[in-house]
Amino acid sequence: MNNPLLEPFEKAPFSKIKSEHFKPAFLQAIEDARAEINAIVENPEAPTFENTLEALDFSGQQLDRISSIFFNLNSAETNEEIQKIAQEVSPLLSEFSNDITLNQPLFERIKTVYGQRENLSLTPEQQTLLEKRYKSFSRNGANLNEADKKRLREIDAELSKLKLKFGENVLAETNKYEMLLSNEEDLKGLPEGSKEAAAQLAQSKDKEGWLITLDYPSYIPFMKYAENRALRKELSLAFGSKGFHNDALDNQENVLQIVALRHERANLLGYATHAHFVLEERMAETPEKVLEFLNELLEKAKPAAEREFAELEAFAKELDGIAHLEKWDSAYYSEKLKQKLFNLDDEKLKPYFKLENVISGVFQVAEKLFGLTFKEVFNVDKYHDEVKTYEVYEDSGNFVSLFYADFHPRPGKRGGAWMTSYKPQYTLNGKNSRPHVSNVCNFTKPTTSKPSLLTFNEVTTLFHEFGHALHGMLANTVYPGLSGTSVYWDFVELPSQVMENWCYEKEALELFAFHYETGELIPMELVEKIKESATFQEGMATIRQLSFGFLDMAWHGSDPSDIKNVKDYETKAFESTALFPDTAETCMSTSFSHIFQGGYSSGYYSYKWAEVLDADAFAYFKEKGIFNKEIAYRFKEHVLSKGGTENPMELYKRFRGSEPKIDALLERAGLLETKD
Repeated sequence: MNNPLLEPFEKAPFSKIKSEHFKPAFLQAIEDARAEINAIVENPEAPTFENTLEALDFSGQQLDRISSIFFNLNSAETNEEIQKIAQEVSPLLSEFSNDITLNQPLFERIKTVYGQRENLSLTPEQQTLLEKRYKSFSRNGANLNEADKKRLREIDAELSKLKLKFGENVLAETNKYEMLLSNEEDLKGLPEGSKEAAAQLAQSKDKEGWLITLDYPSYIPFMKYAENRALRKELSLAFGSKGFHNDALDNQENVLQIVALRHERANLLGYATHAHFVLEERMAETPEKVLEFLNELLEKAKPAAEREFAELEAFAKELDGIAHLEKWDSAYYSEKLKQKLFNLDDEKLKPYFKLENVISGVFQVAEKLFGLTFKEVFNVDKYHDEVKTYEVYEDSGNFVSLFYADFHPRPGKRGGAWMTSYKPQYTLNGKNSRPHVSNVCNFTKPTTSKPSLLTFNEVTTLFHEFGHALHGMLANTVYPGLSGTSVYWDFVELPSQVMENWCYEKEALELFAFHYETGELIPMELVEKIKESATFQEGMATIRQLSFGFLDMAWHGSDPSDIKNVKDYETKAFESTALFPDTAETCMSTSFSHIFQGGYSSGYYSYKWAEVLDADAFAYFKEKGIFNKEIAYRFKEHVLSKGGTENPMELYKRFRGSEPKIDALLERAGLLETKD
């Protein structure tokens, strides 16, 4: 069979790929990669950096590309056939990965080079690659005995299946739930655009009335604006109980098995817990440091959060006689209070944030900062009609990257927003091979009468994911294994979170925030209100983020063997951050995809960690001018282009001149105590 995945390709050949191509392609690419590894091992020459480390980093490139195409499709455009293939190939990939890290002759060659490292005149990037590879072998079982190596392989194969199953269950739960409303009175309070979208969704499924789902563009407006408290409760409980129904899609047992296997794996490798294993390769270094960091922020944020909660509760009581605030009241009354305090609500802002204008805005910000231009192209293969494709150039005319953007929810697409890559950047034989990068989001769709108008939160999400994309696009390293976002996990959020800051700045908003009908620039009093309201309920928002970090550390920072009940354990982990009464029907862990399916296990704290970096970095921009070319150049040169080639704190200090201080974050969040 002619298999487009096994023929040489520069761009992903989406239109030629059929589902049945994937498994044969994986099997062949694994064999080819295995042959490349064998060639390194059997090389009769003495081990050198070039014939061992460099050869290893450039091996398996076709397998990597097939994997990135397949797993991106499994997230953005999946179906039952693809999910079935994922269950079949994940253990094969896990086994192949183990075949490399547990390959003793290969490890011996790496060890030989590592032992000579002081005398090799390596560049900083080469030193990092050597250090990283040596550690990845020793941290993944190269020093184990044969019986333990066998057990490690079993654990990894099982984990790869469980993580996939977890994600499939969450997606199936999201797609399964529908709230069909036939009485327009039940939609009272909802903006016209949301009502129209709900009617259109019902119509697309041949149903009468208005359809509300658990996809964010449907779920969030309903929770924020719908006056019917009973329906908000129903929707909130459905959202919060994904994977928690004791049925075929239940994730409780998957959670317990995942944490048990991760813990066993860590013990096997000589670590006290999964968190100890993970954090050894993070800026935070240890679970103790992470908990110290989370607790320091908790101490600063909790008094503010409790004040804000009391204010919200009093407001709900005064407005509607609500005696006790519940989780399904939070977004609704917060929005009402925000409107009262700032006379600002998303519906006033949305007309100024037409999706196409925001895309143009983020491109202009990138042009002003980094000299990039984005040209939409229509001859690039894509996996869905909604995907937009762009070629990115430097102002010198040099090609920088191919950029894919996919913005709206679909049944085969998981929730949330993410950046991914179809091809890494690297330099080989003097040629700088440029990356192919993608942003995938789930934003409000256009309706028959309105274009896609974004909430302000969606605007910041777009800027956030684009920051990750810039990290991938502007990569300028030698080795693919250190390129782009291949950095410490608690550093990876710096480029994304720092980009969000431009959304609050007048100079940036003037580039793109035009009314979609009149073309009028967003009034400056609205911009001021956006800035004023940026710290609204920041205490509560901080506590919420911290609660996820504490939950993650609870699952991964101790021995889970005595945990019998997922919900009880979660409730205990939330004790120090709980503001709202608990609801017995809901459980966050069973749909906490970041830590049980994605790569954030023992790493959820990194969002807050990176906020310290981003607040400190943006304070530097503010000091010199938000479009200051010199500061932007330093950020590009020392952070965005360097990937994981050096220790991230060294890179950050080279950009900023000093280590980050937590004060910039506390000040921005309005959590600094003021002295009388």
